[in-house]
Order: sequence, then structure tokens, then C-alpha cells
Amino acid sequence: MSAKSAKNYSLGQVGDYEIKQLKVFKTVADCGGFSAAETALNIGRSTISLHISNLESRLNLVLCKRGRSGFSLTEEGEVIYKMTENLLDSLDAFRMTVNNLNSSLTGRLKIVLSDTVSLDPRIGFPELIETFADEAPGVHLANDVASMAEIERMVLNDRADVGFIPCHRKLEGLDYIDLFSDTCRLYVSSKHPVAALPDEELTDELINSLPLVHAGLKPHESVDELMTGLNRAAEAYFYEGRLAMILSGKFIGFLPEGYAQSYVDDGLIQPLTPEERYYELPMTAIWKKTAQPSKPRELFLRILRERFNTGE
Repeated sequence: MSAKSAKNYSLGQVGDYEIKQLKVFKTVADCGGFSAAETALNIGRSTISLHISNLESRLNLVLCKRGRSGFSLTEEGEVIYKMTENLLDSLDAFRMTVNNLNSSLTGRLKIVLSDTVSLDPRIGFPELIETFADEAPGVHLANDVASMAEIERMVLNDRADVGFIPCHRKLEGLDYIDLFSDTCRLYVSSKHPVAALPDEELTDELINSLPLVHAGLKPHESVDELMTGLNRAAEAYFYEGRLAMILSGKFIGFLPEGYAQSYVDDGLIQPLTPEERYYELPMTAIWKKTAQPSKPRELFLRILRERFNTGE
């Protein structure tokens, strides 16, 4: 493309066909290449290639490099990818607003959950979904799992309607419903040398010398104080990864008591000074304070409040 042609080029109106091509482009970028995108798009590689070529011609830009060296986005492709994300999010928000202006309960509800929440019996997520689906069968449901910080970002950026997170902090732009609290204790593998020591030998100096695997984020003040002096040697945000590192016998780490109990019962791990080394971690539901009106979200929150008797 010559400098002159780039300078004089004007995109003009963007219609449904261009949006379809942009969706194909985003999927290819998300999948990391044409071949990997075939299953996601349910179309052949040659058709995908044609869509991308037509899009590049339409935009007068080279969006990606493909060849023996693999697939990658150009600098222009990176910009178009970000703009495509924004465009599709805006279209979703527009569609949701229009649906909410109509009397029928339709549209989409995106729920994002933190580690182990979806099958925690204290939340009863399957029952929440059952009740919601009975009352709003026309709503398209989507749910995913992510880290606490990513869930906060998704809700704040309107990429999710409701999130379930362990509450390490409270952000100004979010509303919260407190659901229950987890007691988190410090655990060690039963094959670790300190596991056989009597309590009187488990001094602070000894425990503080042991490599600790932790969540890798800044905890709230009381937890941060509890961890002062501990040897924070490794990170694993999700409980499953943290548990695996504890089971290795090389690390100690904090886990929710309920999550750890079956492994304690099986004799695989045990708490270290459980009456001293523990903290309470509230589980909360979050949503954006200034989000666009959403009947599906309000219905889900009403069902959630009724289950936990929280009121408005």
C-alpha cells in the first residue's frame, strides 16, 4: 500500500458484512491462527482466509502475518483487534438495552465465578440457574471462571453482568452482596518434615522459614498482617494449583477449610497451628454500580438476595 493510497483512503459506512468479517478476524486472533479457528467458526480454512483477505482489502490494511513462521498480528492488526473488541461490546450493550426496553425478558446474562464457586453447596449455583432459567427461558446464559482481579475488570468493563469473588477489597465502582465467609488456615503436606513435630516445636521462627505458596495478589490488611514474616516463595492463584504445590511437600500455604477438609480426612495435608494461623475470607457477588439497566441481571440478583435473605 503506497503512502498516497493510505493517506487518501476512507473507510465509509460499516455494515453487517464487515461486522461478520471482524468477528471472524477476532476469532482467528483468539485461536492463534486459521487452522485452530476452523472448529470455533465451523467453516473451512480457505473460507476463513477469504474473509480475512476481504477484510484487509476493505480496511486497506494488513492485519496479520501468516506463513511458515506462524500466525501473528501486525501493529495495525493489534489496533483493529482492540477496536473490534470495543465494537462488539458496544453492540452487545445496545442489544441488551433494546431488549430491556421491551416487556419480554430476553437478552444475555454473563456470570463469572472465582475458583470452586460454581459447585460450592453454600451458594447453590445450580439451583440459582435452575430458578433463573425457569423465570427467564428466553435469556441466553453464559458463565466462566477467572481470577478475582480479572472478574473485577470484566464487571467494571461491562464484559460480565455479575461476578462471584472472595472479597480481598472493595472497589468504588462495584456493588456487593455478602454471601458467606470462609475460614482459611495454613496447611502443610503430611510428608513434610515439620508435620510430625509437636505444637511446642512449631515456633514462629520455624514456620516463617518454610517456603510459602500464596495467591500472588495484595490481600486485605488483616491477611497481609498475618502473612508478615512468612517466606513468600511461590505463587498459585487458583486453589487447585496451590494445593498441588502444598502436596509436593515443598511448600506450605493457606486454603479454605472446607476446600481442604477432604484432603485432611485422607491424611494428605494438615493444618499448622490452626488456632493461630487463620483468617476469614468473605465470598461476595459483585456488579457494576453504573451499568446499563438489565432485566436479566436484576432478576438474577433478586433470586440471589432471596436465597441469602439479604434484602435490597
